[in-house]
Amino acid sequence: MDATLTAPAPSVSVRRTGRGRLGALATLVGRRFSLTAHTPREIFVPLLTPILFALVIAPALAKTVGKFQPGIDYMTFVAIATAGLLIPINTMFSGIGVIVDRESGARRDMLAAPIPRPLVVFGNLAVAFAITTLQVVVLMVAAMLRGADFHTSSTGIALFVGGASLLAVGMYGVAETLASRVPKVEEYIAAVRAIAIVPFFFAGSLFPVSALPQGLAWFARFLPLTHAIALMRYGLVDRAGVGLHDIWGMSNPTVMAALSLAVLAAFAAAFTVISIRVFRKAAVQ
Repeated sequence: MDATLTAPAPSVSVRRTGRGRLGALATLVGRRFSLTAHTPREIFVPLLTPILFALVIAPALAKTVGKFQPGIDYMTFVAIATAGLLIPINTMFSGIGVIVDRESGARRDMLAAPIPRPLVVFGNLAVAFAITTLQVVVLMVAAMLRGADFHTSSTGIALFVGGASLLAVGMYGVAETLASRVPKVEEYIAAVRAIAIVPFFFAGSLFPVSALPQGLAWFARFLPLTHAIALMRYGLVDRAGVGLHDIWGMSNPTVMAALSLAVLAAFAAAFTVISIRVFRKAAVQ
């Protein structure tokens, strides 16, 4: 009898170099862009409501309310807050693509590919962040053309960008976490209304936090959106830091801005970590 010995197949190892990770991330980002923003309609339709709010509703309210805070007209006050409405809505609706990808897309194939699973989350985050950035820029330009009076400086723009960016990253972490836990798109959309829209009315968007009843004012101070709007206003409009004072009750606006920035950084980091962990658990189920 002749015996044939078959040697075991050599194991294939995937080198996870920095260049390999960047290449994989670029591929994931390109794929998500092709699914999310392959037509201009998908980019600009979400802008319609915030632009309507900034260009029509805010000026109408400004004529009614007038100047309720020295040096700031109401239209400019609300224009900044409109960015605080756009960012949560857009990032939360990005989570719908995650559910669709899981149910009928190529997510199973991506999980089988030899890439670190957190890169899938970072790829989705990069696309949501880029589209949201474009929309915020268009919104602010539209507000300026309508007559919003922004006092720009390098420091002020940096504070605005920092507050808006950290809010976007944190809110996408919430979206990714929720999308990994919710089985159906219908349930996800119902939750989006409560998470993305309801806080807008408590976060000092249409009126100062100090105008709320005491209990609601304390609730508002714990919302990341409240800190983001106050920080963005401090950067472009409210150089006295009145919005920040309503949160922290201090006299130094620089210290209060640093504290609100730290709150937003903690919010963004925490939900990014949580979203990755939840995604990993959902991937093995």
